[in-house]
Amino acid sequence: MRRYDDKVVVVTGATAGIGTATARRLALEGATLVLGGRNAAAGAALADELGEQRAVFVKGDLRDDRTAGELVQAAIDRHGRLDALVNNAGIDHAGDMLETPMAELRELFEVNVFAAIRMLQAAGRAMRERGGAIVNVSSRLAVIGVPGMGMYSASKGALLSLTHAAAIELAPLGIRVNAVAPGMTLGPMYEAWAAQAGEEVVGAASAAIPQGRFGTPEEVAAAIAFLGSDDAAHVTGASLPVDGGYTAA
Repeated sequence: MRRYDDKVVVVTGATAGIGTATARRLALEGATLVLGGRNAAAGAALADELGEQRAVFVKGDLRDDRTAGELVQAAIDRHGRLDALVNNAGIDHAGDMLETPMAELRELFEVNVFAAIRMLQAAGRAMRERGGAIVNVSSRLAVIGVPGMGMYSASKGALLSLTHAAAIELAPLGIRVNAVAPGMTLGPMYEAWAAQAGEEVVGAASAAIPQGRFGTPEEVAAAIAFLGSDDAAHVTGASLPVDGGYTAA
């Protein structure tokens, strides 16, 4: 499928996990990409893998107010437009809700919420003449509670609320805004959690998923590719679970 021929897409958090899988999937479907991330070596390697004509990497930290504009401007300068944004950058957090330091919360919300808002604003301004699509990467934890994950849930819940509100406000501009809500997904965040949780906890978590397994970054990327494409032209304000049925149980 070549749903992204002649489309220019910014992918944040592109240097690992879901971001990398999404970049590869969109490139396979014909997209021209601006890849954002903090890991210069991984970003350069991914851009080289995808090809100079297909992708460019822009190193930056989305906690810096300037970075969102720089990513969008790279798309405009190189290609004259921006057609889609995959708002994927995020960090994990676990801890006792009553004991979580405010400094940790500020960093969590700076990355998972405020950075996503800055990207949405910058991309939306670039898209308001031609329209476009924004896909926010939320989480199953935006709609459920899990002990020890409450603050992460709050940050992803804010992103889900932003998705709903932006879909309504930006619809007259021809900009669609949707979210994907992954469950536990194999990748760096999963590996860090599994190493700490232990085999018994990991097994119980897998067994609690109706499909009996964790997801893959490629499966999340496929959902992102759909929502950002013209196949989803009449879909906006939606959140698509990619969690093996966990939130349906």
